[in-house]
Amino acid sequence: MDLVLMLFYSLLLLPLLYTLWKILDQKRHQNCYILDYECYKPTNDRKLSTKFCGEVIRRNKHLGLNEYKFLLKAIVSSGIGEETYAPRMVFEGREASPTLQDALLEMDEFFLNSIDALFTRTGISPSEIDVLVVNISMLATVPSLSSRIINFYKMREDIKVYNLTGMGCSASLISINIVQNIFKTQKNLQALVVTSESLSLGWYTGNDRSMILANCLFRSGGCAMILTNKPSLKDKSMFKLKCLVRTHHGAKDESYDCCTQKEDDKGFVGFHLGKNLPKSATRAFVDNLKEIAPRILPVRELLRFAALQLVRKLHQKWSKSGVGGGASRSAINFRAGVDHFCLHTGGKAVIDAIEQNLNLSKYDVEPARMTLHRFGNTSASSLWYVLAYMESKKRLKKGDKVFMISFGAGFKCNSCLWEVIRDLDGKNVWEDCIDGYPPKNLSNPFLAKYGWIQDKDPETFYVPDDYEIPD
Repeated sequence: MDLVLMLFYSLLLLPLLYTLWKILDQKRHQNCYILDYECYKPTNDRKLSTKFCGEVIRRNKHLGLNEYKFLLKAIVSSGIGEETYAPRMVFEGREASPTLQDALLEMDEFFLNSIDALFTRTGISPSEIDVLVVNISMLATVPSLSSRIINFYKMREDIKVYNLTGMGCSASLISINIVQNIFKTQKNLQALVVTSESLSLGWYTGNDRSMILANCLFRSGGCAMILTNKPSLKDKSMFKLKCLVRTHHGAKDESYDCCTQKEDDKGFVGFHLGKNLPKSATRAFVDNLKEIAPRILPVRELLRFAALQLVRKLHQKWSKSGVGGGASRSAINFRAGVDHFCLHTGGKAVIDAIEQNLNLSKYDVEPARMTLHRFGNTSASSLWYVLAYMESKKRLKKGDKVFMISFGAGFKCNSCLWEVIRDLDGKNVWEDCIDGYPPKNLSNPFLAKYGWIQDKDPETFYVPDDYEIPD
């Protein structure tokens, strides 16, 4: 009788156990891992030295003394060094009349360099890629750039393909989010994400201050990465995605208009950075943090912050009624749930603002500052150069949490949290120069070479064609 009862209860439990196993198995396959990534380093003949930057600026006949002074001030305070990269057409003196072929060549060099290296190092062949996501914001071609990659590598006919344009500097996390959502519905997939920016057709040759600033910040670069949800590849992976939050303020006119590609009043196409950009970025940043903080911080920190906020409000109330002296502004401590901060290198002001708002240390923002100095703002791929810096400095240890924050036109703020799966060896794009970072002196050489411009009279100033840029 007991045996019959045991058999009966076992039969009742089997469907429940099977359902539980299915749920756990599905959950196991829904994880999103970065197996490997490769940041692009252009060849040395594409480096923008101070002297060459001066020559490029001089070639723009639409600039007067005031624009020269503005550019000098912008470059000096930009945080960018002398080893960033530009498209080939700039070095050929054709930035005023680029062609579609220039833009395609810029992309092809990146594709073949980075994707080839990634396939070689991982041992994964192009035919094993199930999903391809490409984001290049300022270049849309027919066939698409994703189709161009498929043609290069002769990928499968059933590959799932997504080609993103116009998504700005925050596009790589949007690409990750697309892959993450696909991984939730299908098992044992491998995805290739390709993120970069085309500068060739967007190089501005007019004199609008809100648009020439982009030439000072944006530089050539890119990153390719392979993601997977295969449980069998977990231990070989580098990072596991814990959560991802996207904030979009496109419905607000002020936010929508602060970063736009447009023509100036003389018909020159460029990228406009409006005065409302800092305000729009701050609003998107705050809204994004409100949503992601409860997902990445321990309960004790959330309770501490809530208590401080309550005390602050009570002090403000008492202050208004003449009781008490007010309270200092309380700040949430993101270090309670985060080990490393991977910040978008939008510019020195962007990094400074995040450092201040999150109360970060110099150590926390060092990877972003050094990436800005060495590679400039490489748009959507900049996050991965920052991550590579941390890896090359041997900062990333198994179990560490990395918080990524990026901003983009629209206006968007996207963020995510990664967990380091294994200790990382640091062999990447920084390998040949990491020992020199951080340098003892980050001062910009532009002031020493072009400071003489500051004393010139706008009415009589001009740069003669035979002027020799000082060494």
